Amino acid sequence: MLTRGRLRALGAMSGTSLDGVDAAMVETDGHAILGFGASAYRPYTAEEQAILHAARGHWPGTPEVAAAAAVVEAAHLEVLAGFEGAQLVGFHGQTLAHEPQGRGTHQAGDGARLAAGLGLPVVWDFRSADVRQGGEGAPLAPFYHFACAKWIGAERPLAFLNLGGVGNLTWVDPRHARPEEAGAILAFDTGPANAPLNDLMRARRGAPLDRDGALAAQGEVAQEVLAAFLAAPYFRRLPPKSLDRDAFAEMIALVGDLGDADAAATLTAMAAWSVRCAMAHCPMPPERVLVTGGGRRNPVMMAMLGAVLDCPVMAVEDMGLDGDMLEAQAFGYLAVRVARGLPTSCPGTTGVRAAVSGGVLSRPMEGAGT
Repeated sequence: MLTRGRLRALGAMSGTSLDGVDAAMVETDGHAILGFGASAYRPYTAEEQAILHAARGHWPGTPEVAAAAAVVEAAHLEVLAGFEGAQLVGFHGQTLAHEPQGRGTHQAGDGARLAAGLGLPVVWDFRSADVRQGGEGAPLAPFYHFACAKWIGAERPLAFLNLGGVGNLTWVDPRHARPEEAGAILAFDTGPANAPLNDLMRARRGAPLDRDGALAAQGEVAQEVLAAFLAAPYFRRLPPKSLDRDAFAEMIALVGDLGDADAAATLTAMAAWSVRCAMAHCPMPPERVLVTGGGRRNPVMMAMLGAVLDCPVMAVEDMGLDGDMLEAQAFGYLAVRVARGLPTSCPGTTGVRAAVSGGVLSRPMEGAGT
């Protein structure tokens, strides 16, 4: 059933912003997007977020990770059980630690438990195989971005920019037939996006985010702080490259002496200028940048992007895509590719030595922990 024809795949994503679980259906043969289905969002409660934040940076074997995994699995089971008609599930889990050139990468949550609870085959642990083959393990959505570029009928190189906790860019040349072809895609993390701003809002205002950029709109960018941030060696490092959510944790310290509004404006500018730096690594300038993730809902961040980039910047909704669910759809799409032995990453996306199909397929009868 899983090896041929079109499948209705249900993907789930819990990102580094730690806000909740996105779930969405996509219909695909593992190559083309053949249709979209229902979607849902399950926010984490304040108590659940506290547990997840406490586990950040921890590796398996600690009580913090065990508690976080229990939260992740319960939340996913709750939202995924509400869907009908899925034939396969793609479960990303919650990234708690990411050191691709060190201890590896870790996403909390056991896909075998989800398979048993849902009664459906589940593909999970998408990143480990890539890291074992020398890759960064991230980003993984680029192969889906390539399929999206085909779906919208793009004919010239363009870029997808995901502004979640961390920003990542996928440069796509849709003139190629397959994403793993040399020159078809280049992908990498641009730098911090919403995570430092969310952490600032939580620490100073007791709020989860700067909704609509309202606080940043009242402030001014501290240019000397922005310049210090942009001097970080990461921005000059050639891609592929990836970041942990807290890789730039010192950003909060950089704005420590600023008032709330100026700090929010400066952190927002850092996210935008990170993307400006990233453009220098693209093989050729994209004709447009399509923005997905929570950052596209921040009008101040979008305005800053428009000011610093030399091409049109627009939300993916302008092209008929769902920016809230693109990442969730991506893991449904990737699940089908894993089930069929198709590559999910390649040298141009993660720096892996050769195209690799990552992920573990767990079937319901296998039980938890297998």
